[in-house]
Amino acid sequence: MAEESAANLRRWIDPQSGYYHAPHPRPFPPPRPPVPLPPPSQPVSLTQFTLSLLQSSAAKPTTSVLIDAASGRHVSYQTFLSQIHSLTLSLQSLALSKDHMAFILSPTSFHVPVLYFSLLALGVVVCPANPIGSESEIAHQVRLTRPAIAFATSATADKLPKGDDKIRTVILLDSPEFLSMLDRDGSSVTRSDTSVEVNQTDPAAILFSSGTTGRVKGVILTYRNFIALMAGLHAPQRKPDPTAPDGQGVLLVTLPLFHVYGFFVVVRAVATGETLVLMERFEFETMLRAVERHKISYMPASPPLIVALAKSELAQKYDLSSLRLLGCGGAPLSKEVVDRFCERFPSAEIGQGYGLTETGGRAARMIDLEECSRRASVGRLAENMEAKIVDPETGEALPPGKTGELWLQGPTIMKGYVGDDKATAEILDEDGWLKTGDLCYFDDEGFLYIVDRLKELIKYKAYQVPPAELEHILQSDPDIVDAAVIPYPVEDAGQIPMAYVVRKPGSNITEAQVMDFVAKQVAPYKRIRRVAFINSIPKSPSGKILRRELVTHALSTGSSKL
Repeated sequence: MAEESAANLRRWIDPQSGYYHAPHPRPFPPPRPPVPLPPPSQPVSLTQFTLSLLQSSAAKPTTSVLIDAASGRHVSYQTFLSQIHSLTLSLQSLALSKDHMAFILSPTSFHVPVLYFSLLALGVVVCPANPIGSESEIAHQVRLTRPAIAFATSATADKLPKGDDKIRTVILLDSPEFLSMLDRDGSSVTRSDTSVEVNQTDPAAILFSSGTTGRVKGVILTYRNFIALMAGLHAPQRKPDPTAPDGQGVLLVTLPLFHVYGFFVVVRAVATGETLVLMERFEFETMLRAVERHKISYMPASPPLIVALAKSELAQKYDLSSLRLLGCGGAPLSKEVVDRFCERFPSAEIGQGYGLTETGGRAARMIDLEECSRRASVGRLAENMEAKIVDPETGEALPPGKTGELWLQGPTIMKGYVGDDKATAEILDEDGWLKTGDLCYFDDEGFLYIVDRLKELIKYKAYQVPPAELEHILQSDPDIVDAAVIPYPVEDAGQIPMAYVVRKPGSNITEAQVMDFVAKQVAPYKRIRRVAFINSIPKSPSGKILRRELVTHALSTGSSKL
């Protein structure tokens, strides 16, 4: 009977997508071989796990781990590991220990990766924030995390809260004090003396992600989440993995290191023995010069950067022949743009992927050139990840080819939102399924396609911009009666925030005044970049803004004033 039942079940399974077609749709199982993980009860920090992977990689002790794109200054793996050990000792002497929160407000520099690994070795929760954020945004992030210590620079420290919310210990990464912490004499102390027993379920990092409510959320990612990510990338593949080249690969990091993708790239590069070329701030020609000078083979990139490379004549002035792969995520990339890029750079390929901060930055990916050729897709599910496509209205699981909300389950799914049980319960169901808010479908071969965003976040150059936050600010202007913010598609940035504004009777507020009013209160990437004036905001009977109507209206008129 058991054999008959198993045979009956197998006849409903698609051999390519792995999907159960009938009689009741079930989740899409992982399309790749499962990757073994350490037993959940085994104490291990992300630093320990990453360095154990490094020891088994092809990297040599003298290989450079960090290169400054501007100056060309190198840091060897030997120096890097020594600095991690020294800083860990120094942080222990400050009574910094497991479960403490460390708030980090710094632009990209050589010191940030060292700081990450030292804090993670001690079980201290890493909380990196955007250094160009406004003071009110940073104050909110500090209130969420309640850090015991903050690491900033002389240029960012003034943004940290003052008064009752003041952080008692602040260390400047560009100060002599911090430099001395990297060079502490630990010759008499063994590596094991600085080790801390860290449970895999313990929080490793809190990375900030905007939500549709307009308030920044702190995503709690555990050591287990990151270990699962690293194990998946380090696992042997049946075919060469273009998104994770073996040791000696040279990566150019144009991403901010506080972002989940930047954080992930740093840890992954060390685990695989690669070299990271860092840019403190992005500038297009500086990036081109770095690719040529350092023979960059791999570069994580946002869609706007792919567009720029595909279109810019400036790119033709530099030798970019070393590029083999650009890993693209953060927002959908059209097949037409990919085709245009590949025509211009035939030796390079684009490997698209999909992920959220809530999944550690990765949920689907491409692992070989054959998969990269599916240019409208974001790849197949990552290792150990399951998914289902759910009808947003009925909650029914849908088969391949049908569009619905993507739900995900696996070992990289976040623990929850810090200090926000309500938001956690709304996105994570009782069985651990994460509701992504994205409308997607799988084809018959298990490739994932992003159709639209069920949730309302605007993706500007891969940054998340919550419309509700901007609407609250706009509505605080005495010259504005009502307002709605929508995504307006543009090729160079993906989407820009566009405001529909209802003026107060008798007001002559201008487009420039509206944009300036918002710009003074938010980070640069959240600024309103297009304004339309309207008599009333279309809303449903329950008062919900009908954004799709406004998007259709904006695209049909193309005018800044209506």
